[in-house]
Amino acid sequence: MQIRPYSLKERSAVVELWNREATKYDYKPFTEQEFQDTFIDHPYYDAHCIWVGSNEKGIVGFAAGCSGADLPLGDAAGYITSVIIDADAASPELYNDFLLLIEERFRKLGKKQADLLFFNPVKLKWRIPSAPQHEHNNAPGISKDQPLYEALITRGYEDRATQCGMYLKLGSFVVPEDILSKEAKGNGKGYAVTSYTSNLHTGLDATLAALQNPQWEKDVVAYVKDGAPLVVAVRGSEVVGFAGPIISEPNGRAFFCGIGVHPEHEGHGLGSILFFRMVEAFQQAGCEYISLFTGMNNPALRIYQKAGFTIEKQFSILRREL
Repeated sequence: MQIRPYSLKERSAVVELWNREATKYDYKPFTEQEFQDTFIDHPYYDAHCIWVGSNEKGIVGFAAGCSGADLPLGDAAGYITSVIIDADAASPELYNDFLLLIEERFRKLGKKQADLLFFNPVKLKWRIPSAPQHEHNNAPGISKDQPLYEALITRGYEDRATQCGMYLKLGSFVVPEDILSKEAKGNGKGYAVTSYTSNLHTGLDATLAALQNPQWEKDVVAYVKDGAPLVVAVRGSEVVGFAGPIISEPNGRAFFCGIGVHPEHEGHGLGSILFFRMVEAFQQAGCEYISLFTGMNNPALRIYQKAGFTIEKQFSILRREL
């Protein structure tokens, strides 16, 4: 077995390997251009952190990682994206060899840890097992059914948390009666959940700032400025919570940035009301489905399941100190 840096001339063979092996674990297959867009043509591409393995049969292994000082945890962490090996050539030793090469690159860059989690800027799409015509836009870790998982554990990686990949097919969703009752109680306290209107509502920027999520402050405002609908909780005319924006992707998937309630207005059930009304808004907008991920221990998991979401796949978040 020879392991060497990836080169463009090997793209077709790597894509063939990916589409044969990675799809066994629900990763979406690539065209050559999609592979190029995903692994190569992104701001954090590192030619010293992407490898192939070959034997007499040709390319039988592929591994990639990346890093960036401006990424979340980027000053300390490098991100392992994937290690895929042909089933006939796979061995614990080969997985270990690929991981060692990626880790050595991270060390040379001054990183103190290797992570597998959703902060990785390389987004790997995966198909919904119960509805393979639908997909999610990011794998937030490594599923335990992959041989890579055992290789990581053997190498000393810590399984730190489990992320649940959730799915809801739209078309027959209705807001439950107890949520409608909770909403009515909120109305009695002066709260309402409605669609955001810029010339009627104030305080969106202040609420986003209070939630202390810089990505929301940037993205939600930008989407709303471009005309995307937003579900908001208001008291009078003041925005005190948001859900959305309401965007239908070309593949029929509902896209949203998040949900949040101003800390000063928590405790009135606004978060769950916002979520259910957001799901309703996506259905009214013609979206076919919603997919998302959340922590196994996140209380929001129960809200998602109450709305009809199913757990389609579980992903482990792992880390090794270097």
